Amino acid sequence: MGAWLAGTVCMSVVATENFYTIDRLLAASPNTAFRAAVQQLGQGPARDLLRFLASELNRLYFHVWNVTQLAIGAAVLWSIAPVHLRGSSANRDSLVDADVPAARGVVAMLAIVVLMLVWLTPAIVSLGRSLDFVPRDPAPQGMQRFWILHAAYTSLEMIKLLVGVWVTYRLAVRSVRLPACAPKASSGATAGAP
Repeated sequence: MGAWLAGTVCMSVVATENFYTIDRLLAASPNTAFRAAVQQLGQGPARDLLRFLASELNRLYFHVWNVTQLAIGAAVLWSIAPVHLRGSSANRDSLVDADVPAARGVVAMLAIVVLMLVWLTPAIVSLGRSLDFVPRDPAPQGMQRFWILHAAYTSLEMIKLLVGVWVTYRLAVRSVRLPACAPKASSGATAGAP
């Protein structure tokens, strides 16, 4: 769960910093070669080109991250699933080692990821690419829909993050409450036996 939560937070930071870094570099880059290239290209076209690059990188990162989340989620779900669902012959009918609400939380997180991977991310990528290099004043057609999709993605990410924190809390509390497994005495070694 830690990798899943950390990855979610890191992706949010990377995506926003990619765009903020462009404006910081254009405003005051210490690199003279960069400043000369921007001056030759022009501030506006250089900004558009760098924003396009950042957009393409973010599109790639989010696609790869969404696919990676499926693998992480499957591993987490497998690790907390009841023994009888994992195919073990021991304790087939026991749910003692399962945290069903936590497993349902992971399933909800996976459902959000599937929704983002199959529908939301492709819609944002397609619309975003149609808006690349389009002047923003006045706002182009499709810009409002882009921001609605972006807000939906961000909202789902926040919901997924909150569910992930809740699942992590449940699993941490549960692991503290479980009694330590003491080694069983062999059948021949009983108290008072000669």
